[in-house]
Amino acid sequence: MKKRLLIGAIALWGVCGAAHAQMMDRWRIEDNGAICWKINGRLPHFDHVEMSGQKLSVVLRYGVNADGAFSLNRSLVFPMLRMKPNKTQNNLKQRFDVNIPGMVTIDDLTLTDEKVKDVNFDGIMTVESSFSHVYRRKKVDNAVSLKRVLYPSPNSAYYCEEYTFTNQMKNAITMRVPEWKVKYTTPEEAGVYGAYHIEASLSKSGVFVLNPGESLEFSAVFSGRKEGDEPFARINLDADRAGRRALIAQWRNNLVLDTPDKTLNTMFAFAKLRGAESIYNTKGGLMHGPGGEAYYAAIWANDQAEYINPFFPYLGYEIGNQSALNAFRHFARYMNDEYRPIPSSIISEGVGYWHGAKDRGDGAMIAYGAARYALARGNEKEARELWPLIEWCLEYCRRKLTDQGVVASDSDELENRFPAGNANLCTSSLYYDALLSASFLGKELGLPSSRLKEYSQQAAALRRAIESHFGYDIEGYKSYRYYEGNDVLRAWICMPLTVGIYDRSRGTIDALFSSRLWTNDGLLTQAGTETFWDRSTLYALRGTIAAGEVEKGIDFLKQYSQRRLLGDHVPYAIEAWPEGDQRHLSAESGLYCRIFTEGLFGIRPTGFRSFEMTPRLPKDWKYANLNKVRAFNSDFDIQVVRVKDKLDVRVYKGKELVYKKKIKEGESVRIVLSV
Repeated sequence: MKKRLLIGAIALWGVCGAAHAQMMDRWRIEDNGAICWKINGRLPHFDHVEMSGQKLSVVLRYGVNADGAFSLNRSLVFPMLRMKPNKTQNNLKQRFDVNIPGMVTIDDLTLTDEKVKDVNFDGIMTVESSFSHVYRRKKVDNAVSLKRVLYPSPNSAYYCEEYTFTNQMKNAITMRVPEWKVKYTTPEEAGVYGAYHIEASLSKSGVFVLNPGESLEFSAVFSGRKEGDEPFARINLDADRAGRRALIAQWRNNLVLDTPDKTLNTMFAFAKLRGAESIYNTKGGLMHGPGGEAYYAAIWANDQAEYINPFFPYLGYEIGNQSALNAFRHFARYMNDEYRPIPSSIISEGVGYWHGAKDRGDGAMIAYGAARYALARGNEKEARELWPLIEWCLEYCRRKLTDQGVVASDSDELENRFPAGNANLCTSSLYYDALLSASFLGKELGLPSSRLKEYSQQAAALRRAIESHFGYDIEGYKSYRYYEGNDVLRAWICMPLTVGIYDRSRGTIDALFSSRLWTNDGLLTQAGTETFWDRSTLYALRGTIAAGEVEKGIDFLKQYSQRRLLGDHVPYAIEAWPEGDQRHLSAESGLYCRIFTEGLFGIRPTGFRSFEMTPRLPKDWKYANLNKVRAFNSDFDIQVVRVKDKLDVRVYKGKELVYKKKIKEGESVRIVLSV
């Protein structure tokens, strides 16, 4: 009886918890896939979101004041307008805290008493509001409506704001728009390329009479350019808006997640957008950058090589694939016969590098990402180009093996923010996976079987070493210590789960989701602290589902996604807190998508046109589909349907059924796609 009461209480807590989360949601999902914040109290509230094009990025610090008025502060970053000294974060930046509607008058009176109705976001921000107006000594509510549309140019160095005022009154009104232009020039000696011009202006000024129902439209454009470059005299906002929307539609309509959970489907769609938009057209080629007003025109062995590059082939975004290949080419420039470490980051459009934390396990990161990318991309020419880099990084890691058989490094991707010892679990896990991928890739490239056997043997030896050196009972959990001497739970104990090592999965998963590590914002970096980084949470969720703990993994994934997509800071995965103020760094969004491609669907590349798949379904899901997958030099759909106690797995190329099999839960299948 007590047991039944306990189970009932737990179930009720779960239902109440979900209901409470929904009650606390600030945003809701619209039928068109956008999210919308209907203003219905709980003010003031402020947030920030980043949007990017190939020549600039903008962080909007926006919100609604206690009186209902919209607040907007734009922070523009121009990644290719480099400042001296030409280091990572020295991009030209400028904030514009200007109230454009506050410049406009109606019948000689300033617009007052703004009331925001809703804020809509789908990669473009749209804000609907209204103003009151005093007419013949009487206050008229909703006298003038205003629609703001905010977005970056997809290919040029400017950011756009469109304003549409509509007369809602029964009488004509006179609106005045001032001539407004701001321009300044940076000192020539401060810029790598000399002086830069920052400009902001309105597209229209003058006196306009609006009859009832008529509208006045104008725009504000904020831009930056080098001295000597032609000014943006003929900006075509219709083309820029259409171009931005076309990209959003392209990302939305490829690699489409279709599950019974609308929140997961929608956050997956937003993660694709954020992961793909943050690519900059630099003099060093296309370079994916994390963003966050700091990290642009540069690449990292973790963010790009390890996190996002292995994902791009699935999305089929050619700009993303080109940026991935370009990143690996930049790292390959630093291979050397002495096996000195490759720098952690190639910065400043490719002209410099950063290696401040010394060897973070970057060789393992690069080998892991490059091998997975080459397999999923399915392009033999690219793979042959990347093979020397992969081979070099694997040999570098082999030479770093300790007497215990694990890989030594100076730090890890957290760059000494937290202790990592002389050899950490993350680096060895990545090296293990890279060895497996190399054996698959080498076979595709026709390498000698002796070489492939050597990689397989090295992987097997490393797996044993990971267990013997890192396997540990820590804080009562049969899991891993992150490094020798570590006796406190760490978030990165999840890493073996993401590379198919499940020997300690039960204890590791219990530790990850214990009160020592899990919070409302995901995993603490280290038990007993307040710091969290989404990247480890995203790895942990992927690994948990891949290891077969589907119910627990999906439950925590839902909780995490609800908060990130519909809560108070939306709609993307974030970097960290308290560091960085939860910036929307873009590679984390790639890690979110990989929870599904590699966790839920369990895709593991094994060849240019082949992969293993271990699909998982929560008990209350009847299906899960992944449509328009563009990896393995193909275009295909995956459908998984629950049929009693089995899963019906089907793969289609167009309308052609190329694979069909009913499997048990946890069973793996091998898919080979024809030419």
